[in-house]
Parts: sequence; C-alpha cells; structure tokens
Amino acid sequence: MTETRPQTPAEDLVAEFDAERPARRLSGRPAALVTILALALSLYALYQTFLPGAVLPYRMAFLAVVLPLAFVCYKARRGGRDRPRGDRIGVLDWALAALSLAVCVYPIVVFDDLIRRAYAPTPLDVAAGALLTLLLLEACRRTVGWILPVVCAVFFAYAYYGGYLPADWALGHRGYDLDRIMAAFTMGTEGVYGVPLDVAATYIILFTIYGAVLDHSGAGRFFVDVSFAAFRRSRSAPGRTVTLAGFLLGTVSGSGVATTVSVGSVAWPILRRAGYPREQAGGVLAAAGIGAILSPPTLGAAAFIIAEYLRVSYLTVLVYATIPTVLYYLGVFLAIEMDARRFGTRAVPVDTGGPWPLIRRFGYHFSSLFVIIILMALGQSPFRAVVYATLLAFALSFLDRTPGGENRLTPRRAVRALAAGATGVLPVAVTCAAAGTIVGVVTLTGLGLKAGSLIVGLSGGNLAATAVACALAVLLLGLAVPVTASFVIAAVIIGPALLNLGVTSAEAYMFIFYYAVLSEVSPPTALSAFAASAITGGNAHRTMWATWKYTLPAFLVPFAFVLTPSGAALLAEGPIGGILLAAAVSALAVAVLAAATGGWIIGPAGPVERGMCALAAVLLLVLSPWPVLAGLGVAALALAVHFFRRLREAHP
Repeated sequence: MTETRPQTPAEDLVAEFDAERPARRLSGRPAALVTILALALSLYALYQTFLPGAVLPYRMAFLAVVLPLAFVCYKARRGGRDRPRGDRIGVLDWALAALSLAVCVYPIVVFDDLIRRAYAPTPLDVAAGALLTLLLLEACRRTVGWILPVVCAVFFAYAYYGGYLPADWALGHRGYDLDRIMAAFTMGTEGVYGVPLDVAATYIILFTIYGAVLDHSGAGRFFVDVSFAAFRRSRSAPGRTVTLAGFLLGTVSGSGVATTVSVGSVAWPILRRAGYPREQAGGVLAAAGIGAILSPPTLGAAAFIIAEYLRVSYLTVLVYATIPTVLYYLGVFLAIEMDARRFGTRAVPVDTGGPWPLIRRFGYHFSSLFVIIILMALGQSPFRAVVYATLLAFALSFLDRTPGGENRLTPRRAVRALAAGATGVLPVAVTCAAAGTIVGVVTLTGLGLKAGSLIVGLSGGNLAATAVACALAVLLLGLAVPVTASFVIAAVIIGPALLNLGVTSAEAYMFIFYYAVLSEVSPPTALSAFAASAITGGNAHRTMWATWKYTLPAFLVPFAFVLTPSGAALLAEGPIGGILLAAAVSALAVAVLAAATGGWIIGPAGPVERGMCALAAVLLLVLSPWPVLAGLGVAALALAVHFFRRLREAHP
C-alpha cells in the first residue's frame, strides 16, 4: 500500500482546474521509482544539450521514459482527489506502463531496419505502431482529458475513410490503409516523433527543469514578496501587485492556472481588505495568471513550437512577443487604475518591508532570468542558455540566508528539483506526441492546404473575415484541448488560410498563439477564471466576464498583426521608427479601449463616451495614417464630451 500526504488547498485547486498537472500523490517505493526515472530523464535531457546524438533515437528514448511515467503518475479516472484509493497504482496501471515501455523501446532496438522499411512496414511494425497510438491516446486522456483523444480519433478516421468521400468534395482524398497510416504516425519524423515531441524533449523539459530549480530555491516566494513590497502604499497597489507577482511567478510555474492559484492564495485576502468585489478580484488574478504565459522570457510551450516551425531562434520569438506583452500589461494596469477609483478601493498595509532590502537579500533570483536573455543575445542556443541559467540558479541558492538555509539546493533538494522538472513535462510531452498524430494525418492527406483553401473560400477571400473566422476557430478549439495542442492543430489546419491571403508566417503563427493562450480566459469555459472564482468565492461566470474585460486588448491587438499594413511592426519587424510609432499608437488604442471597457476617463464615463472610445480604439489599431487620424479625432471628441458632461453635472 502507498500512503499519500494530504494536498494543500492550492494544490487541490490546481489539480481541479489545470489540465496539465499530475493527479497522483505518491509516496514509498512508487515515489522513489518515479523520482529515479524522472531524475534520469532530466539528466539525459541535460546530457543531450551538450553531447547531442541522433535526433530520432533521442525522441524515441524520451518517449520511452515519458509514456510509462504518465501511467504511473496519473489516475485512470480524472478527479476524485478526495478518494485515497485513486492515488494507488493498480495492476492495470503497471501493465500499461510496461506495455508502453515495450512498444517505445521496440523502434529503438530495430531502428536501422525500421527506417529502411518505412514505406513497407512489417505486421509487427504496424502492431507496435497501433499499440503505441492507443497507449498515447489513453495517456492523453488521463493527463488532459478525453477531448484531445477524440479529436485524434476523428483525424485517424478521416485518413482511413477519406477515400469514401465524394470525389468532388474539397476535403476528399484517395484513402490510406492501416499500414500506411501507422508508418506515417510512428516510423518517421512527421507523426508521433515529429516537431511537437521534439520541442517537448528539448526546449520544454529544459525550461521545466529551470522552473523547478527556481521554485525549490525560493524564487517563487521572493517574487511574490517583492511584488507586494513594491506597490504597498496606493489604493491601486493591491491590483498592481497581483499583476506583477503573476508576471514574475509565471517564469517558475509556466501555467496560467497554477500562477492564478499561487498568487491568489496569497493575494485574495489583501484584495478583499482593499475593497475589491469578489468577481473583480478574480478577474485581476486570472488576467495576471494568463499574462504569465504570454510574456518573455519564458513563454508558453507553443512559443517553442513557433520557433521550430519558423526556423528562427527562440530569442526572435521573444522579440516578437515583447510589444504585445507591453500592450497586454498596459491594458491590465489601466483597468486596475480605473477599477480602483470605480470601486473606491483603499491601500492595504502589508508587512513585507521595503522592496530594496528584499532585493539586496534575495535579488540574486533575478540573475538567471537575465542570463537567459543575455546568452541568447550573444548567440548561445536557447538549450544551453537555459541550462547555464539553471546551473546559476543552483549555485546562487547557496546564498540563501533564511534560518536553516531551507532553500539551498542540497543534494536531496537538487534531486527533487530535477525530478519535478521531468514530471512537470509529462502532460505537455504526451499532448505533443498525441498532437503529432494529427500533424501526421495533415501531412499524409494534404488536409492543411485543403482546409486553408476552404476557409478562404467560405470567407469570400476577405482577409478580415478570414481572420475573424480563424480567431473563433482557435478559441473554440482551445475550449476543448490544452493550449499546446490547440496551437499545433490550428497551425496546421487554420494557419494555411492566413498564409494563402498573404499574411507572413510570423504574423500568422503569433496570431494563432495568442488566441490559443487566450482560450484559457475565453467564455464559456475559462479555466483560469474559474480557478480564480474558486479562490475568491465569486460567481464563476461573472468572474469570467471580468477577466475578459481585463484581457480585451490581448484579443484585439493580434488582429493588427494580420490586418494592418504596419502589423509587422508590432512584432518588432521593420525600421525602428516604424516600430516605435506603431507601438505608441497601439498603446494609445489600448488606453482608450480600457476607458471603454472600464467605464472611466476622468470620472465615470457614460454610454456615449464609452462607445466613442471603443470606435477610436478600433480606428487606431488599423495603424494606417487616415484611420489613425480619425481615431485621434474621435478620442479627442470623446474626451471633450466627457469633460463637458462632468462640468454640467458639477454645475447644473
């Protein structure tokens, strides 16, 4: 029998709302076994960074460890965290782990022959591939729910039965038998072992190890404390504190829900004392959490896939994200300022002392974040940059001066951190491998180009209509599957529609990335907002709409990427003058949009002013001379109307 320790309330909420967190709490021999295997996986990934071997065998070996661990670490039945038996590893779990190890090791053992017969697989190859696919879908169901496996099954059915579709249908194809499909899935680099799994096995695991080392060295606690110390005197300080803490903590957690819960468990009592209504407080928490995976230097997992798809450095993707991130947080901070006045919030004294003593004592935690950027700017690969940053975070942990040095990464704590880094990548790796089957079907059948042409045809070849259709499609997809899978599916199915209309690859993929991430705060199933409402006790749906209000600029700015002549400037591409001008105009657009959604300019704004501000924001985001001038005029008129209305109310 295995005994489990009780989960904390924060862990309970993460387990309930985060689709990418381990569900079992292990102890005893199973826990020791998982620690050993996870430690080996982390060390193997670090070794591969400096002494890389052949790519495909490494991906196969990586999955050979990940898939058995998934069956051990995740329950067969999601939920049920109050039933201790759910944490026990049953005979079926061990059997599935052993079977998954066998089918993952098989292609490594016969690798040379397997590659040679990729287009003429043997019955054993097909059987092993089919078993691997089924096991992947079951592991995916355990880790992120049943929707993604169903989507994968639909794509498989399309590949197998597509030949029965009428010949004149746009999505029809000649049909493929099981041998050809399994070869595409498991005998090359276009299916299970494709780019998504490669990203998980290289970029993502190294960043999860880095995040775990930061967490175990006390960085998470420091980021929260310094945020509270930085904004402790003004009435809008509680909201600003939450936002800054979410941004910093996101470098450790890498998850919107986990960041929301971690910050919320500390910040909600302070927001309540400041006078925030429950739903608005939940909106601030969720907006801060989701901002963490939109922001450099550690964006969400999909950003690494963008780098691979575009064949650019990860630093380039960080540069793409810089201006949109600034605009996102500008919108959130302005909304917080307006709400602080609208709700009459007040300053809350927090006993953290000033920020400078904290920074002098624990500021070394920032060092590794800067090192990642500096090393990549100097030409180091992101793999080596994050490994060096991890080593630096490890070394600096010994500067900890808390009683007993509880945050120093002694050998025991270092092993736990490395193991936590590997277990943290399990759900993402399984999701990437499963999503690889979808990529395999798209490549095999040519579905991407066909779907892109179909979307363009249905929208009449109009770029604006196509962009709206693509955004809605990505949001709907994101309601059902995690962010990483949502991005991969949308990139291969929806991306070609934008590319067909002249949108550049960078603009198209960043557009899809933002909407994939924003699905976590999109009605009607916003996981981060629902997790925040569980903390504050507010109405879940009203919290969701409050979050949507805070994050609205992030929904509109990506349209500027693909619809406007200067959209590339928002991704920091082009002359520096054009980039700065586009950023300044977009910042003004975000400001007037915040006035429209927040209902506040100098004082409470009426419907007329709010409507005019919304129109001005849209015109400004067109980023063309005449619309921008019109937007400035409408914004000035809204300000004048607001000023004279308040003057008339003050002096009737």
